[in-house]
Amino acid sequence: MKGNLYVYILVMAVVTYFIRVLPLTLIRKPIKNRFIRSFLYYVPYVTLSVMTFPGILSATSSVYSGAAGLLAALILAFFGASLFKVAVGACGIVFLLELFLV
Repeated sequence: MKGNLYVYILVMAVVTYFIRVLPLTLIRKPIKNRFIRSFLYYVPYVTLSVMTFPGILSATSSVYSGAAGLLAALILAFFGASLFKVAVGACGIVFLLELFLV
């Protein structure tokens, strides 16, 4: 069992290394294609969203209170509230819903 662990770690290290090194070795010229540049620009935002969204809904005892907090955060952000106000508003909505409804 312990030997397999080292193999798993080695495979993960090699895969991670090749994912980072291959683009550097294969792509030497600047990327001029607008579609590929646009795609690469949005990859970090999409990745962060995909990792964060399930956590928002599953962090509370009810999916509905998580969804209400998300909706409150979206509305506050849309109307230009600061990050602190968005976070406090979303947490407040979730707290009130969890306190009175669940």
